[in-house]
Amino acid sequence: MPIDHEFGDQHTELKLSIVEKYLKFFTTALRGKFEELWYIDAFAGTGSRTVRYEERAAGLLDAGEPERVERRRGSARIAIDVRPPFDFIVFIESKPSYVAALQELAANYPNRRIAVVKNDANDALKSLVAANNWRSTRAVLFLDPYGMQLEWSTLEKVAATKAIDVWFLFSLAGLYRQATRDLADIDQHKRAALTRMFGSDAWEQELYPKTMRDDLFEGISEEPRRRSADVTGLEAYAKSRLEAIFAAVLKPLPLPLHKRPQRFSLFFCISNDDPKAIGLATKIGNHILKAGSSS
Repeated sequence: MPIDHEFGDQHTELKLSIVEKYLKFFTTALRGKFEELWYIDAFAGTGSRTVRYEERAAGLLDAGEPERVERRRGSARIAIDVRPPFDFIVFIESKPSYVAALQELAANYPNRRIAVVKNDANDALKSLVAANNWRSTRAVLFLDPYGMQLEWSTLEKVAATKAIDVWFLFSLAGLYRQATRDLADIDQHKRAALTRMFGSDAWEQELYPKTMRDDLFEGISEEPRRRSADVTGLEAYAKSRLEAIFAAVLKPLPLPLHKRPQRFSLFFCISNDDPKAIGLATKIGNHILKAGSSS
């Protein structure tokens, strides 16, 4: 079985631990209150991952340690293991070798309803949302894209269900690379990526506001447009965009946790606009994120 490779990134372990805790809460709290509880993984990988520990030479106080590789559960396997179990699990993946691994994983659980969808995540999510009635179904969606593939229009469709809680690992490093310091340096490819990510070209004015210069000799002219927002500011901007479509968005967890530069922001987005639902999800989500931030 092909497996995802990871070289000891602690943020991966933390994000999966946080999501797993919420999944357990979700199925426990909502069991019996809705006909169906679903888990959806839009970039599902293979279900497994590896952590490689490099060889450590012998020192004065120890005998060293040979290179070793540990195989651990990925998000797909974690979702299957959650108890109480989900009624339906959907794994979405576009890479053929990963799809084959997920199909093999699902085959090990013939009594479970597990669908493996080979498709682009955006197309698959939009189809899934449109094809189902969400009145009697509640779901958790895990978004851990490989880059900046997720489209704003996909998030809009998900939020409109008012039935799906979303854990979204947002690539802050990807945004930082696309949104270069000077607006003039953003080519058409980067411009299209940012518009696709944020749903409109309003980011251009909001991240690169126009400023005027009054020169004694040249008169009033426009300054070169530059982004003043740092990594924290970009994270705040991403949060404000998510808040425009979701009922509530919690303060994200910066990842890696104790290292810089920050590469990701783990967002928890609540689509259900019922105050009681928001209150409960917010309380649990904040508790889990706070525990994660102190780990």
